Amino acid sequence: MFSLFKPPPYLDPQLGELRWKGGLWRGSLAFGGAVAPLALAGTRDSPDAQALEVARVVSTDYPQWQPEIGRAMFDHYAPHATAVTFGEELPPPGGMPDLEDPEQVWPHAAIKFVQVAPLDGGLTVEIGYQVAWDDEHTVGARLRQGRLIELNGSVLPP
Repeated sequence: MFSLFKPPPYLDPQLGELRWKGGLWRGSLAFGGAVAPLALAGTRDSPDAQALEVARVVSTDYPQWQPEIGRAMFDHYAPHATAVTFGEELPPPGGMPDLEDPEQVWPHAAIKFVQVAPLDGGLTVEIGYQVAWDDEHTVGARLRQGRLIELNGSVLPP
């Protein structure tokens, strides 16, 4: 039975059941070989229509986004690897991976969440990753209209 104060779940034919919690519509999304928590912007009444449309294409468009995200993650990895090599940072608990090119980041990056919400005036997809070389932070790839706009070195799950 649903509370009088909670809206009923929203059922999307592609995304499945979404529930209102903490100011966002929440569900899960299967893509990139993982099932990740999904958070969508909207009102208490329903998810934002544009956020739904964007979320529906994440799973199909993600393979096209991966090369650009991989390059940005490799750029994030490089200073950590250098700092560990020169003793300026301790290696992560599992050891510092030895990566030579951007395609090698993927076995060392796990998807933790996906959020589709306005950020800096535009609807943005944020994919949160836990990466082997930085165990203290969740790295966020932020995309707008299928283009990487930022790789943030420290984001919080929505």
